[in-house]
Amino acid sequence: MQEKTYLKWYNKIGYGSGDIAGNVVYAFLSSFVMIYLTNTIGLSAGIVGTLIAASKLFDGFTDIFFGSMIDKTHSRLGKARPWMLYGYIGCAVTLAAIFAVPTGWGDTAQYAWFFIAYTLLNGVFYTANNIAYSALTSLVTKNSKERVQMGSYRFIFAFATSLLIQSVTIGFVAKCGGGAAAWRTVAIVYAALGLIVNTVSVFSVKELPEEELNEWEEKQSEEEKYGLGEAFRLLVSNKYYLMICGVYILQQLYAAMINSGIYYMTYVLKNENLYGVFSWAANIPLIIALIFTPALVGRWKGMYKLNLRGYMIAVAGRALVVVAGYIGSVPLMLAFTALAALGQGPWQGDMNAVIASCSEYTFLTKGKRVDGTMYSCTSLGVKLGGGLGTAAAGWLLELSRFDGTLAVQPESCINMLHIMYLWIPLIINVVIMLVLSWMNVEGANEKLREEKETFCKR
Repeated sequence: MQEKTYLKWYNKIGYGSGDIAGNVVYAFLSSFVMIYLTNTIGLSAGIVGTLIAASKLFDGFTDIFFGSMIDKTHSRLGKARPWMLYGYIGCAVTLAAIFAVPTGWGDTAQYAWFFIAYTLLNGVFYTANNIAYSALTSLVTKNSKERVQMGSYRFIFAFATSLLIQSVTIGFVAKCGGGAAAWRTVAIVYAALGLIVNTVSVFSVKELPEEELNEWEEKQSEEEKYGLGEAFRLLVSNKYYLMICGVYILQQLYAAMINSGIYYMTYVLKNENLYGVFSWAANIPLIIALIFTPALVGRWKGMYKLNLRGYMIAVAGRALVVVAGYIGSVPLMLAFTALAALGQGPWQGDMNAVIASCSEYTFLTKGKRVDGTMYSCTSLGVKLGGGLGTAAAGWLLELSRFDGTLAVQPESCINMLHIMYLWIPLIINVVIMLVLSWMNVEGANEKLREEKETFCKR
């Protein structure tokens, strides 16, 4: 029996464009905040890393809180769209604030300014916006193929935006005159662009009526009889949620190490402009993979095998990047970076659909629908993984005796940059591949549905 369709092509594209707004924040912040603070403002990489890590203490609570609030929201716009719409206003303001650290203030005041703005962005506004945006996958359609397509469109926009941000930002800052004032101008432009696109995305889709979403439940009122404590127990009792959350965190740690490539290109390869070239090598194959992911999911009758085999390719690609890096061949590094990215693409494209399946697993086993809370793993992963990855990059740079005022870094720093850019991404890919080998939530759901059908026939 063919599944009912809910979305037109323009709904899917409109939804996907929302990740332009998300990555205006995330790509810009994760790629450039550290080098802005160390090389322009003159702050310590180690102290910045510690502040970012301290900021993460707020994240676990706020993720579950906003996820639970989305599940309990009833408004004219629906459950998730109000949080997505209004949350981004705070994102725009705090993103601009992070790149507007007052240069005339003392070090302590500058650290405080950064910490407050960074914590508000990640712990409050980005959380509300991103969880709501991700939850829409479950709230605007019940069709599994459309959910995969939404994820593919979303991440095509995400990686295209990352590619653009990483390619043009250094030149954009230089064109604006360089220095702190130029970084502030660029941040304001990006924030304004994100605000416009996010608003368009919010109104490009419409959430399904709650009675249609919950037609398989006995009583709608039963769904909402849980608080934060119960929401937390529902999440941690779902092994697939824990796996997805772990993979998401690892992915963002991976991205943070790859983003340290700005230092690798500047001080190892002696050409900071190569950072944009490597961004093309990583993002174009991802976009190509995302285009074909919906068809591959249908061809392979599910996401499990596709994701696992993709990450086998990603591991091989990153291993060859390590070899090429020590050989000193930039063309080979670019080629194998592209190979690794191609393997990572399918998981990026169908990840939201896997989370939707994970939410279904909770409903099948616990009888409660917690879509918004379930999608807390996306925000939690981005913030914890990305934040701790950026923090770790700061600590490792400090440990290696990095000095932003030096044109030539000490040998200890050069060795550390090899570890950060070559070895750590490879190790992370291996771990993700192992976790994906256990993440057959589709198979688990199918088995549970068959058991229920068999029981009902008795």
